[in-house]
Amino acid sequence: MEEKQPHTQLTSEINTDSAIIMGDPARVDKIAELMDNVQSWAFNREYKSVIGEYRGKRILAMSTGIGAPSAGIGVEELNNVGVKNVIRVGSAGAMQKGIDFGELIIGEGVVRDDGLTQKYAPGIYPAVPSFKLMSLARKYAPDAVYGIIRSHDGFYMDDNAKNEAFWSEKGIVGADMESGALMVIGRQRHLETLSILNNVVLYEGDLSAGVNDLVSGDDLMAKGEIASLKLALDILSD
Repeated sequence: MEEKQPHTQLTSEINTDSAIIMGDPARVDKIAELMDNVQSWAFNREYKSVIGEYRGKRILAMSTGIGAPSAGIGVEELNNVGVKNVIRVGSAGAMQKGIDFGELIIGEGVVRDDGLTQKYAPGIYPAVPSFKLMSLARKYAPDAVYGIIRSHDGFYMDDNAKNEAFWSEKGIVGADMESGALMVIGRQRHLETLSILNNVVLYEGDLSAGVNDLVSGDDLMAKGEIASLKLALDILSD
């Protein structure tokens, strides 16, 4: 019997080349409602996984928790069991005014402001998505916000507002914590990757209020969350 991956508990018996990853284990339950013939696979630490079908395509959905290190472990273990296409569906904070709650932000590239990816490649190495998956995103979501996003490691540093203002001035459209790791590790392992983010914080808005509204099911953000999940499913089943 094939040995399970130590953190995700995955094996090649998942029998799919396509996966959708997300931070929140609760989001796995939401995407399961959009798929057919869903089967639970594992729930170990922050890694909750299910397998289902969407338009006849077999797809794995798995949570990875918060931050680059846990996302990186998830991506590495997905690669180990034969997955070749990985889309992250997560939440983001807008880095420009005019991006509303629930709008989708799709990263054309990532500022690698995290610690993990520096261990994989120097900072001058770019973090960019798959051209194939990006082209499909443009097909299915032409009205989403496209641009460079920033992946970082925390919210509560004393200079956080100053850093956000700096990157906003450079044209960054949104911020998350995991997309850089996904794209850098994905390139190293020859995976096709993409990041689709649901905006939950207005630029210069209140972080706690935005995240709490997401938890309580604020209408716009809840719709954005479902739209982001459907978009990932549409792309992988194309």
